[in-house]
Amino acid sequence: MSRIFLQIILLIVLLLTSGVVLLTQQDWYQPFEYKLNDQMLVFRGEQPVDPNIVIVDIDEKSLSELGQWPWPRDQVAQLLDALTQMGAGMIGLDVVFAEPDNSSPKRVFERLGRDADDLPDFDRMLAETIARTPTITGYVFIQNPDGINPGRLPTSRATILERNKPEQSYLFQPYRAVLNLPVIQDNAYASGYFNSVPDADGVVRSVPLVMQYEQMLFPALSLEMMRVMTESRRIEVNYENNGVSHVSLGGLAIPTDANGQMLINFRGPAFSYPYISAADILNGDVAEGTLAGKIVLLGTSASGLMDLRATPFDSVYPGVEVHATAIDNMLNQDFLAQPMWTLGADVLTLLVGLVLIGLALMFTGSVVSFAAAFTLIVGLMVGHYYLLITQGLILNTVVPWVSFVMLFGLGTVLNYFFESRQKARIRKRFAQKVSSAVVDELINHADDVSLEGKEQEVTLFFSDIRGFTTLSEKMGSARALIDLLNRYMTPMVDIITKHQGTVDKFIGDAIMAYWNAPVEIDQHADEALTASVEQILALEDLNQTLARDDLPRIDIGIGLNTGVAVVGEMGSVGRSDYTCIGDPVNLASRAEGLCKPYSAKIVLTEFTVSALAHPDRFQMRFLDKVRVKGKSQPVSIYECLGFAQNDQAWYTMSTEENKLFDQAQTDYHQGRFSQALEAFRQLQTRWPQPLYDMYQSRCEHYVAHPPESFDGVFTLESK
Repeated sequence: MSRIFLQIILLIVLLLTSGVVLLTQQDWYQPFEYKLNDQMLVFRGEQPVDPNIVIVDIDEKSLSELGQWPWPRDQVAQLLDALTQMGAGMIGLDVVFAEPDNSSPKRVFERLGRDADDLPDFDRMLAETIARTPTITGYVFIQNPDGINPGRLPTSRATILERNKPEQSYLFQPYRAVLNLPVIQDNAYASGYFNSVPDADGVVRSVPLVMQYEQMLFPALSLEMMRVMTESRRIEVNYENNGVSHVSLGGLAIPTDANGQMLINFRGPAFSYPYISAADILNGDVAEGTLAGKIVLLGTSASGLMDLRATPFDSVYPGVEVHATAIDNMLNQDFLAQPMWTLGADVLTLLVGLVLIGLALMFTGSVVSFAAAFTLIVGLMVGHYYLLITQGLILNTVVPWVSFVMLFGLGTVLNYFFESRQKARIRKRFAQKVSSAVVDELINHADDVSLEGKEQEVTLFFSDIRGFTTLSEKMGSARALIDLLNRYMTPMVDIITKHQGTVDKFIGDAIMAYWNAPVEIDQHADEALTASVEQILALEDLNQTLARDDLPRIDIGIGLNTGVAVVGEMGSVGRSDYTCIGDPVNLASRAEGLCKPYSAKIVLTEFTVSALAHPDRFQMRFLDKVRVKGKSQPVSIYECLGFAQNDQAWYTMSTEENKLFDQAQTDYHQGRFSQALEAFRQLQTRWPQPLYDMYQSRCEHYVAHPPESFDGVFTLESK
């Protein structure tokens, strides 16, 4: 099976598996989501708290000075009176007075059977204080059966409505309530439960705003305090298809989970809010105005009173501060929420992310696929973190993140297996044909390289040693001839590969090479011509070395042509090679054959000249318009004389010579043979060379034997 097909199978399997886990197996990944979101909040750092919220703490200092808890109720009444006199706008009690005060004089005398009618009743004193102060009492719900029969119902002044209520209730339904004494409860203006339900790992992250008890709905202490502050009478519980979506209070919409729990946007570790010792309140050691108009919560941080919780920021966190934070979130509308629509966003994130990583693995190299996967994996974390801290929006991160990592990891292993096979094949085919840099490029982009035959524009190169038969005879032995050829071939091949060419084959003393395959190369015609010029220049240095070793001189001719050829793996089953074929190959071979009759070192066709991006870098001249053997269409041929600068040319035409040569060529190709003959005689006299002599002889023939029709094309009868 192909690599892409297996990648598609892997993508589909991971997509389906991850989707099923995300939608149906929340218990598997939710603990990890909790921890991840906790760390995001911790990484965000501490946030400013609402300065209007103050906690009066029954702390270790208070217990040391005033005695163990519970204190006599008259002392609690004094505390509430003191808070009211200091200007507290509202007092919430994170404590419950469920049993009579045994220290009350009335209670003591009644136990002794004495007349207690005129004695103080501390419970009633507290009740009367609660009635005349802005105090909201608290109570607690017991969630599970504990062997005690449920008793009285809590009292509530709030009207709680349910909108779009489904048949099944999603609210918490506790077993019983631990309430204040009837005398206290009856005198309270309002009350609310102060339960905070920890998650499965024991960490408190939310507060249930509404619970259903005995078919009635009751508000949390924090929600009831908000209701009183906003002077609202009605609380609305709004449902969607899968549970509660939010709780409304006046114009305030509080997002919740399906069970009506508000996620707490904790401000920091314990004691982020101002704490004042209850002892300092009773002793009058608080500056005037400290509590004026403030929301005061009365609770405890003393470890012995067991009202400590674990939160994302702290493992020992006073329960009263949980409710303070809930009120802070509602006052400032600074919520954390995971609306039901986020599940659809999670599925879309999963789908898009996996598809993008899958496409990168299928159609790009390892570097690009790694960059894509890394961007998506890190982007998922950064994006979810940004939404959490700026919008208070919680999305599922663990399942998409793990899925992205798994797809990239498994997909990379799969690619590695296939790429290893492809690289071995490429290295075997091209290690001796091209430069190591090109081999590395092929291996690094193995997916982009097709070894099957395809049409591709290439620049073809043929070179041949002039007079090779005579040279072979001079060498005397086959061994000496091979050594000489190796000394010649090595620098020639090095120059080809240095300029990103591909050596196709060695044909005796001839070299065939091409540019722009198997790797596409910018300005391949320029690279091919540059390599050709450098070969001619390098051959001069080689001949000097050969002369010192009493070895014969080597002269070569080079032919270049550019065109669309078929390149790819060709041959028989089990024995093939990567090569190119087609008419442009034949024309390049014919161009090399023209070097001898035109006494040129490098002959290139008009197609290569037109493909040059920088023709001004080379010294060139037009040679002729010919019809080579086997072709009916004529082609213009040019000679390259070297580089245009840095004195790297083996022949440089003066301006006068160049002007006279151009005129001679024009006269010749337009059939003015007498004028052309005179011009070529001047050229041969002043700048003698075989090319001018050849044209002089050709013009003399045409003057003596005028052709019936002349199109300026010279037809070659041999290869």
